[in-house]
Amino acid sequence: MHATLVTPATLARHLDDPAWVILDIRHDLMRPERWGEDQYRAGHVPGAVFLHLDRDLSAPKTGRNGRHPLPAPDVAAKTFGRAGIDAGKQVVVYDQNNGMYASRAWWMLRWLGHHAVALLDGGYDRWVREDHPVSTATPTPRPASFTPGTPTAVADVAEVLASLPRRALTIVDARAPERFRGETEPMDPVAGHIPGALNRPYAANLEADGTFKDPATLRHEFEALLGDTPPERVVHQCGSGVSAVPNLLAMEVAGLGPTALFAGSWSEWCSDPARPVEKG
Repeated sequence: MHATLVTPATLARHLDDPAWVILDIRHDLMRPERWGEDQYRAGHVPGAVFLHLDRDLSAPKTGRNGRHPLPAPDVAAKTFGRAGIDAGKQVVVYDQNNGMYASRAWWMLRWLGHHAVALLDGGYDRWVREDHPVSTATPTPRPASFTPGTPTAVADVAEVLASLPRRALTIVDARAPERFRGETEPMDPVAGHIPGALNRPYAANLEADGTFKDPATLRHEFEALLGDTPPERVVHQCGSGVSAVPNLLAMEVAGLGPTALFAGSWSEWCSDPARPVEKG
């Protein structure tokens, strides 16, 4: 079973394996409607099924539940079943390069109890760079019965808020440093961060080519950030519950997980002006 990362060479050996399902999650937050689908139609890993971050991996927005709210478990299960996933399938997810979007699907499958899911390390860019085959054919997945297990714990806004007075949870914010400090905010109406949060930009997990750093390096960096904080007290967040997941995945690669996700993240937190905000 592959549960964190796979290389393009490993995936290439299983392109014709009926026990493997491949999901294409390419996306662009600044061009959310069509960009990923257009890229998929222009070329994708043979057999890959496209899922859209907003339409397939998020619930409707209310203005109070963040920019990428989690779907209900039964709704997410139906989506994964339509993609051909059941308990016997090894799933591989990828996006264009660094895993920011694909890791959302990785986390959601694990959230629902499916642990045979791994991220294609380096994404589609590495797949093409290493001269693996590309297809423009749109496959028709055979629907499967995806039966979710008991969902793993997800940190919600009330839990995070209640933790602040005693710093009961260690919040790790994956946004860029200037957004964390509140110097700029391109996506949400309020700038800043949750009081007491630590900043670990998700890109810090990556080498220059978009692949994840080796486990020992990741372990050293997270231990330096978190000290002796046990994993069960670590909660990851970002702007909307997407780019935080690479930090969660990196801790798994480093052997330091599992840890929790605050799925609503900053976009949910800042939707209520009564919640405290810190800058700097």
